Amino acid sequence: MARIYIGVGCNSTPEQNIASGLFALMQGFGHLTLSPTYVTQPVGCVGDEFYNLVVGCDTSDDVYGVVEALKVIESTHGRQFGYGNGAPVPLDLDLLTYDSLRLSSDQVSIPRVDISKYAYVLKPLARIAPHTRHPETGETYQEMWNSFVEKDGILRDVTYQFEDVYRLNQALDPSTALS
Repeated sequence: MARIYIGVGCNSTPEQNIASGLFALMQGFGHLTLSPTYVTQPVGCVGDEFYNLVVGCDTSDDVYGVVEALKVIESTHGRQFGYGNGAPVPLDLDLLTYDSLRLSSDQVSIPRVDISKYAYVLKPLARIAPHTRHPETGETYQEMWNSFVEKDGILRDVTYQFEDVYRLNQALDPSTALS
């Protein structure tokens, strides 16, 4: 089993699309480790504020199988590929890491450069995997966040808007099951 981390983002009906996207991820990967959900300013496009979080989970799929599964979930949420920046994003799922794999191909780059580039990726990742080390730098995500300079852009925590999804996910946690 490989431990993966996925960046989740949305700026088009986020209350619906984030919840539905998380349900789809739970169906595909089981119990998720969920970061808080943050509202952030849009980066690289115009439009409404983004909702962003990071999820962690385990998978037996190879890296390309994970990427394909994420693309299917994005597509079922109305994500259109190849239309350039600027369009609203109903659901964006980015594979950030796959264990300690380092890979660069036409289809995927692991670890994703966004980890060290954007607060909306690094902060939630550091919240759920503070002691995990970045596959290239060797720093923990908490160390990276502590030294991160551009922490602005994260406006507020809106996790409360997804309480039902977080509660359902908690029920999937085998460590909380009654024996």
